[in-house]
Amino acid sequence: MPPQPTLTDGELTLRPWRDEDIDIAHGLADDELARWFDLPAEAPRSRLAEAVKRWQRGYDDDRSVVNFVVELAGETGPVGSVQVQQLATGVGGVTWATYKPYRGRRIAQRAVRLLVVYAFGELGLERLQVEVDPENRASTRVAIRSGFRREGLLRGGAVLRGERRDVAVYGLRWDDPRADSLSGWTALMDSVLPKKRVIAHVVVRDTEGRVLLCKVSYKKDLELPGGVVEPDEDPATGASREMEEELGVALPIAGVLAIDWLPRWEGWGDAIEILYDGGVHEPDLIDRLHPDGREILGLAWHRPTELAGLVSPLNQRRLPTLLADPTSLHNLRDGVPY
Repeated sequence: MPPQPTLTDGELTLRPWRDEDIDIAHGLADDELARWFDLPAEAPRSRLAEAVKRWQRGYDDDRSVVNFVVELAGETGPVGSVQVQQLATGVGGVTWATYKPYRGRRIAQRAVRLLVVYAFGELGLERLQVEVDPENRASTRVAIRSGFRREGLLRGGAVLRGERRDVAVYGLRWDDPRADSLSGWTALMDSVLPKKRVIAHVVVRDTEGRVLLCKVSYKKDLELPGGVVEPDEDPATGASREMEEELGVALPIAGVLAIDWLPRWEGWGDAIEILYDGGVHEPDLIDRLHPDGREILGLAWHRPTELAGLVSPLNQRRLPTLLADPTSLHNLRDGVPY
C-alpha cells in the first residue's frame, strides 16, 4: 500500500495525522462538533487518539478509510479534518469537520473538493455520498457547493443524542458534470429546489349544462377525467393522455378553465392543478366513451346542483363556479377564487 499522500491546492493542504495534531485538535473540539458527531460533551483525548490509530490502520490495511488533517497556509496546526470511507464496492462516504476558529472561510468546501478528486482518481471510487442532518445547514451548504446532489431523505435514518432523526442523502458520481459548469450547477439546483406535483383534469360538459364525472376505484368521490402529469410531459399532453387511458378517447381541449393551488392534504404535498375545458358535447357522447374498468368504473353526467355529497369538498367548491362561467380563466386557491 503506498503511503498516505499529501494533497494541496496551494493554500489548503490535506495530509496524514501526526501525534502532535491530537492535542491541538482535541483542544479545538466544541459543542457544535459534539452535537453533529454525537460525541460526549467532554470527550477525552484518548477517544481522538484511538480514532486516529483506527484511521491509520484502515488506510494501511486496504484504504477502506482515509482521514486527512486539514491545514491552511498562515495558520498553525490543524484547522479541520476530512474523510472518505468505503461503504460498498466503488462507493465512499464523505465526512468533514472544521474547528470553530476557522469556520465561515469555506475550508470544508475546499477540503472536500480536494478529497473528491483523490477519491475518484487514486482510490478509483465511482460514487461518493454524504449523509447530513437536515438541520445542519452549514454541512448542507458544503455538500451542495462541493457538487453533491440531494437524492432523498431517510426518515428516521439516524439516532442523535438518543433522538431518532431524519438524514438527507447527497450523492456525486465520477461522471457528473462539474459543479462550476452550467449543466452541473443547474442539476445541483434542481436537486434541492422545491418540486410541486402538477395535476391536469378536464371539465367536459354537455348541451344540458351537465359535467362528466367518473366513478373511480380508489375513492368514493366522483372525479373529473385526468390525473398527475408525468415528468417531462407538458400539462395539456398529460390531460390528453389521461383521457385516452381512462376513457378510451382523447377529447379535444379548448383551453384552460382554471389554475388552482392545492395546499397539503392528508399525505399529499401541495400541488398545482390545471383544469382544462373539454368542450360542450351532445349527451350521447357518453355512449362512445370506454372506461378502462380498472381505475374508471363508470361515467355519468351531473348537474351543478347535484354535486353535494357526490364529489370532494374541493370540487364542490369550484365546479359550480367554473360551470357558471366557462369562458373566463379562474385563478383559484384551494377551489376558491382570489
